[in-house]
Amino acid sequence: MTTSTASYDYIVVGAGSAGAVVATRLSESGSHRVLLLEAGTEGSSYFWSRVPVGVSKMIDLPAVNWCFSSEPDEGSGGRRIEVPRGKMLGGSSSINGMVYIRGQAQDYDHWAQLGNRGWSWQDVLPVYKRMENYDNGSDALRGRSGPLRVTDTPRHKIPLLETMIEAANKIGLPFNPDLNGETQEGIGMSQVTIAKGRRQSTAFCYLDPARGRRNLTIEQGALAETLILDGKRCVGVRYAVNGQKREARAGCEVIVCSGSINSPKLLELSGIGQGQRLRSLGIVPVHELNGVGENLRDHYSPRVKFAITARNATFNDNARGWRLAREALKYALWGEGFLATTSVPIRMYFRTRPGLDSPDATISILPFLYEMVGRERRVAKRRGITMNVNVLRSESTGSVHVKSADPAEPPAIRFNFLSARADREGLLAAIRKGRELMATSPLKEMTGEEIAPGAHLKTDDEIIEWVRNNAETTYHPVGTCKMGGDPMAVVDNELRVHGIQGLRVADASIMPTLTSGNTNAPCIMIGEKCSEMVLAAAASGECKAAA
Repeated sequence: MTTSTASYDYIVVGAGSAGAVVATRLSESGSHRVLLLEAGTEGSSYFWSRVPVGVSKMIDLPAVNWCFSSEPDEGSGGRRIEVPRGKMLGGSSSINGMVYIRGQAQDYDHWAQLGNRGWSWQDVLPVYKRMENYDNGSDALRGRSGPLRVTDTPRHKIPLLETMIEAANKIGLPFNPDLNGETQEGIGMSQVTIAKGRRQSTAFCYLDPARGRRNLTIEQGALAETLILDGKRCVGVRYAVNGQKREARAGCEVIVCSGSINSPKLLELSGIGQGQRLRSLGIVPVHELNGVGENLRDHYSPRVKFAITARNATFNDNARGWRLAREALKYALWGEGFLATTSVPIRMYFRTRPGLDSPDATISILPFLYEMVGRERRVAKRRGITMNVNVLRSESTGSVHVKSADPAEPPAIRFNFLSARADREGLLAAIRKGRELMATSPLKEMTGEEIAPGAHLKTDDEIIEWVRNNAETTYHPVGTCKMGGDPMAVVDNELRVHGIQGLRVADASIMPTLTSGNTNAPCIMIGEKCSEMVLAAAASGECKAAA
């Protein structure tokens, strides 16, 4: 095998939700030479990524998905839980459910209260506004001309959803026209990164317009193996393409944007982490940083299911047989219909107990039942709905750590779900809220049996045991390279790795705690904010471009 070496000003490892943004912004002026490394080989033109309904094809597809799974533990009833992560340009923004939720102001104010200056809601709101292109809501809160097109799921095209809105209003949850607005509370239509029937991934919105830049090099099929350290400074990356070893040097900085699973993995493979753990695996510790791989959080989500008796009320009627052919024609002609929408068109946010300042739980509603056919999810014959139920700010924490010094071996993912009492109590209250909704007129008149967990499970212990043995995640892992100044923090408030010069991390792994909802929008914001910080450092003379 041969090793080739090239030099750049910046190296970005991972072209996902954040990494694609960082590389695009750093190369924008033309003054900096940027290398973007991506392990995947597909881009925004990949058919199933373009079509919104294609998420069902990609959720278990190794060609575009790392297809990780967690280690069995008590919280999952000894099961392995799927942890899909995007492995293509755009990363998880190219394979996800396309729901756009920024979270609550309190999420970011809490980050700032933890000591992360510059990350309060008032600090990040201008970043969100700059990246968004959204037509509705308030000018004070929403962006109008950013690269990321955000749209509302049409409200009136699925009659069942209007019935749900009416029932929700009767249990104290009014219709909320902007779930990213002043308040998150209520029931509302999902805002999505879909426009004219096409997924708006960061590959499509950021990278594609930048690909012609002479100072931006995108290398796909590139598996990062280790960071190159010169003492306590990161000076490059070693990686492999089709088994060929390569090396790239960074004159300014390396920015790791590999996600909550692969970012701590790369740090540990490079000797940055818990010294004793690394030694036991034959990895020479270079820099002791005990928080690497710790603080893993995710939204643990049981799928509560109800039968629906009304005909043509769910996608189970309209996404099968000749009706599916009709939907395909709608999509081909107008970019509309079932194939052009998110699988989660409506969601509700609520408080599980009195005295809370803001919602602490959510129910995302899929207007259909699905079944597994081999490794593929398909719309089931039976009519029904699926509720993804979860608490918003999970307190159960786990870890991600390498199992060996082999870069090709997936790390051990341990979620430790349900270990926090607040998570158990919140889930119980949220499941009961879902039951209350379905038992409220006019929704109850079209609701059949409770398929899962089943009305016969009534006590707290019975329901939690069912959750333990059946829940999945909503694919929002965060926190494994958390931001802060405490002994378990990995990066500071400018995303610089503590104790290592020339190295930052920018992705979901830096989140100290979970945001209140889907994590793709916050990841894009993190990419935007990181690029601001890097360019500010360059402007101050910390790095002189070699272009």
